[in-house]
Amino acid sequence: MASIAEALANWAAELEPSTEDLALAQRSLLDTAAVTLAAREDPLTAIAAELPDAARWAAVGHVLDFDDLHVDSTTHISVVTVPVVLATGGDARAYLAGAGVMARLGNALGWSHYSAGWHATCTAGAPAAAVAAGTALGLSAEQLATAMALAVPAAGGVQNAFGTHGKSLQVGFAAQAGVRAAQLAQAGATADPGALDAWLELVGGRGELDLSGPAVPGGLAIKVYPCCYAMQRPIAALRDVRDQVRGEVRAVRVRTPLATVKPLIHDRPTTGLEGKFSLPYAVATALLDDYPGFAAFTDEAVNRNAAQGLLREVELEHTPGADGLLTGEVDIDVEHDGPTLNVRLEHPPGAPSRPPTSAELGEKLKACGPDVPALLADADWTTVRDLLRKTFPRAA
Repeated sequence: MASIAEALANWAAELEPSTEDLALAQRSLLDTAAVTLAAREDPLTAIAAELPDAARWAAVGHVLDFDDLHVDSTTHISVVTVPVVLATGGDARAYLAGAGVMARLGNALGWSHYSAGWHATCTAGAPAAAVAAGTALGLSAEQLATAMALAVPAAGGVQNAFGTHGKSLQVGFAAQAGVRAAQLAQAGATADPGALDAWLELVGGRGELDLSGPAVPGGLAIKVYPCCYAMQRPIAALRDVRDQVRGEVRAVRVRTPLATVKPLIHDRPTTGLEGKFSLPYAVATALLDDYPGFAAFTDEAVNRNAAQGLLREVELEHTPGADGLLTGEVDIDVEHDGPTLNVRLEHPPGAPSRPPTSAELGEKLKACGPDVPALLADADWTTVRDLLRKTFPRAA
């Protein structure tokens, strides 16, 4: 029987994107480019300046946590694969090959892998980046399988990094590892494709692959707020009742399945990055801010007296539910100076079942910078590559 790497490599080599696949690739290019440009003034931009193109652009593109998510595998697919494809001169087909492999590898790793503390964007990302880069470089199916095996040593990353620069940087490392692996395979390096099977078992994967369906099975979720995807649903839910809150908020009770808050590891955040991974701060920004955008996730915003006070009023109750960030629903009670408010939500805006309209995507691009819509007006894989090289040059 073919190894997992060989099966995925053959799938990628034979991929013929549909019209719907190509539309997803174009949306992913725009979304990823926009959130990367939005981080132009972030301190990580200078920190990552000495990294190679793929690593630098992936790290900067992920630092605001505004990039898309493959919900089924809990992986940030585009922030790995788009920079890799751009750095290696690829196109939409190379993106879809890498993205499809990343989704399927992430699904095979399963929720148990993520819930054990692995950062699946990095673990599934490194071998997938090898396929994206290898497809851009014109590798054969055999070479793609070799590249995936060569990327195995870099397929790491843990959730302890959440709330620090380490989260974005390890995504960059995974992207660059894929480029390196593809280049080595192109140069004639050998490796046992079975290494991917062995690695998958070691990190708790199920090893089950489904190569049917669209290039990216399940589609991609587009974020409305620049923070962890696990915060999108509670924020969106509370936005629906925010205008009804009167006077002092005395308690906010959040009922949701345990899996939906797994990445939210900071109950008492004191920095903007920690606030992006905090359920209590999701409540605070949803109730306090007109729009929980970039300004809501600064150190100053998180340390507001009003926000810090609200953190202490949040109570979390885990309800029954399956695995995954969108399992079940969020059910929230807000006790204030009026009658207790209750709100429930299953699918937040931007979820695969509620994809953004062209107008909504346009609004997100504007939120990423007043010049971003114009910069990306005629975006394709060549113009975006040139734009990122100009905007985020490698340090001399």
